[in-house]
Amino acid sequence: MLYTHVISFTLFELETITKSFRSDYILGEGGFGTVYKGYIDENVRVGLKSLPVAVKVLNKEGLQGHREWLTEVNFLGQLRHPNLVKLIGYCCEDDHRLLVYEFMFRGSLENHLFRKASIPFLWGTRMAIALGAAKGLAFLHNAERPVIYRDFKTSNILLDSDYTAKLSDFGLAKAGPQGDETHVSTRVMGTYGYAAPEYVMTGHLTARSDVYSFGVVLLELLTGRRSVDKTRPSKEQNLVEWARPKLNDKRKLLQIIDPRLENQYSVRAAQKACSLAYYCLSQNPKARPLMSDVVETLEPLQSGNDGNEVSSSFSIGNAGPFARIPDYRMRQRFTNNVGPGSNCRSPNPNCSPGGPAACRVR
Repeated sequence: MLYTHVISFTLFELETITKSFRSDYILGEGGFGTVYKGYIDENVRVGLKSLPVAVKVLNKEGLQGHREWLTEVNFLGQLRHPNLVKLIGYCCEDDHRLLVYEFMFRGSLENHLFRKASIPFLWGTRMAIALGAAKGLAFLHNAERPVIYRDFKTSNILLDSDYTAKLSDFGLAKAGPQGDETHVSTRVMGTYGYAAPEYVMTGHLTARSDVYSFGVVLLELLTGRRSVDKTRPSKEQNLVEWARPKLNDKRKLLQIIDPRLENQYSVRAAQKACSLAYYCLSQNPKARPLMSDVVETLEPLQSGNDGNEVSSSFSIGNAGPFARIPDYRMRQRFTNNVGPGSNCRSPNPNCSPGGPAACRVR
């Protein structure tokens, strides 16, 4: 095992900590399989630190196969950051594939943001979550060998007890382009409503594809709406198509802010956050900011103040004084309506790539 901080568990050990994967230990289920809560300590193996964990059991018939499992172990086995969920260990025994993560006490951002019974997040909490997730993406993009996350969405952003955002589920992550390469060509995978339009149409993947997905999530945080909601009127079902034309219109942008956030932010802070989302969602990938720039922009917006302390801001193009965000070196203003578009179709959920037979973690 090359990753000294990642534990190779036996299937028996993981059965022990989940009480043989008892139904009342289930935390959640999805196309990949089922996640169970467990607890490791010295009773499981001598020398183990006492720790609550989440155990993901891959469904043999599910959407994630051995290749995705191996991808997740390889990336999370190498990468450590406060805004990435920590991989504690794994199990590869016969045809069983399991992953053991740190337990994220508050679950997913999706559940908190959209579950009807949940208490609405305050502005400061939403911006802190956006900042944490942005830091996680920036770390991946600036790694020694850059990583493209490829499946950034609210259900993959997990929250610890302090509401610190951490990226999870690296099964679709890809190593970024190297040398003179401008992109990675790959089969289109991801989630409808979050995937960048140029990636869906061409299969060309870059770090700016993640930036677009971040823009969608930021828009969800600002509006309190899902990226795709078929229960809404037809013109409002796709969040990007409905909201983006309003983001750079001073008279309209406040109409799309989640009404549950009333009186929690200054108009100027809302304008800056909306302007950031606008540029992240640019149809031209080169016009989107780097994630490091996104982090810089979000930091002064945490309290909902007017961001007067941001001395490096300037008015971009002719977008108006309300579109003042740190220098992205973007001068051109894109005013067309950008969204997944008519060609942006959902990746085929039945198309699961076959993985190598070997279990070796490299």
